[in-house]
Amino acid sequence: MTSSPAHRRLLPWSHDGKPAVLVTDGTETFLSRLADAVEEQQIQTAAVILGLAKPMVKGTANLSAHELRWIACRLVESLTDVLNICESRGRRIPPYDEADKDDE
Repeated sequence: MTSSPAHRRLLPWSHDGKPAVLVTDGTETFLSRLADAVEEQQIQTAAVILGLAKPMVKGTANLSAHELRWIACRLVESLTDVLNICESRGRRIPPYDEADKDDE
């Protein structure tokens, strides 16, 4: 019996501040679909936060320190989520074949 290669996926949530990883044989699972849905929601949330932040940081905006801190915190949260998604998806991209490097 041959074992399938393990596919590791960084999940878009953590446990006690530690990264959560899904290890599968590469087939779609309930948990992988849930992770896809959470990632999509995080990306949509980041887009909304960016839309809110743009007018708040214009030179003509008159915001209090509290308001600026609030939007800065939301931007940091969103950027953290999006970078986590990028790292997770980047890990799932297969490396280039050696033959591809020789063709260059």
